[in-house]
Amino acid sequence: MGKRGEVFSTKISNDKRTYFFNVKENRFGDLFINIVESKKNAMDGFERQSVIIFEEDLNDFVKEFQKAVDFVKKKS
Repeated sequence: MGKRGEVFSTKISNDKRTYFFNVKENRFGDLFINIVESKKNAMDGFERQSVIIFEEDLNDFVKEFQKAVDFVKKKS
C-alpha cells in the first residue's frame, strides 16, 4: 500500500476563484484526481465545488476536456 491521501497538489487563482488540482491515493493504492473550485461567497465564507476523475477514466476525460477547450478557444 502507498502513502494514502494527497500525493501531489497545484493550484491557479485569480481575484474571483481558486482551482486546486489534487492527486490523491485511496487505501488500495489507486490514484485519482480531485479538481476543486473555491470562491468567496457574499457572507465572507467560501463555496467549494469538486469533481473526482478516477484513473481508469483519465484518458477519456482529458480527450473530451480538450475538445471543450478547443471549442471555447475557437469561439473566442
